[in-house]
Amino acid sequence: MADAFFLPRGPGRFQATELTRGPWDPGLQHAGPPAALLGRAVERHGDRPGMQVARVTFDIVRPLPIAELRVATRPLRGGRSLELVEATLHAGEVELMRATALRIRTAELDLPDGLTPGPRLPGPEAGRTVPFFPTGQDVGYHTAMEARFVAGSFLELGPATVWMRMRHPLVPEEPPSPLCRVLVAADSGNGVSAALDYQRWRFINADLTVYLFRPPAGEWVALESATTAAGGVGLADTTLHDEQGPIGRSAQALFVDRR
Repeated sequence: MADAFFLPRGPGRFQATELTRGPWDPGLQHAGPPAALLGRAVERHGDRPGMQVARVTFDIVRPLPIAELRVATRPLRGGRSLELVEATLHAGEVELMRATALRIRTAELDLPDGLTPGPRLPGPEAGRTVPFFPTGQDVGYHTAMEARFVAGSFLELGPATVWMRMRHPLVPEEPPSPLCRVLVAADSGNGVSAALDYQRWRFINADLTVYLFRPPAGEWVALESATTAAGGVGLADTTLHDEQGPIGRSAQALFVDRR
């Protein structure tokens, strides 16, 4: 078994490993790892210390095969305080996923108390390890991530709160950045808070948007998630936490249909 989600294959090229495998098709990736790979590319774009990713939106253009991938970045807008960076993911000449990231300069400011919202969650040590729903595969995203539920579970319908952390690095011999730790987990908001029976319904997210007012501290990221739907459209809404408290939010637009 591979020891990382992606293996470098030259400048801007990466081989996705079986650790990226999603639960729906053995040949396709879960969107969390490639989102983190694009987030890594955004962080490495340019030489601008003191700039933090405050918002990143991922459009999942096509299903993501477990294959060799090419990552490219380009600036969309520059400035002293704000900048917009695009990162794209291709297999051959086919675009699979696109990220648009807003980076904002950070500063040491004497801000009033009480601006950080919400209390701390019970920590991962209070969580439960529960079975993942059957995938038919021995290795994949479901084994590459550790999950501990504070509320709900993979097999319970409705809102859920789960702590997640990576069991493997994103790329070999490189500690994942705080942003990558968030992105590899955030795409699971839809799955952990499923409001419909996955054996009877499909509810597939076509995008992911993550807002962060500060990077997470530590290895664990918590998703406090709920899913709503009407007609054929759904929304998975997630508050993101680390062990110190909330760090931001994520949202996913869902395509909903009968199987």
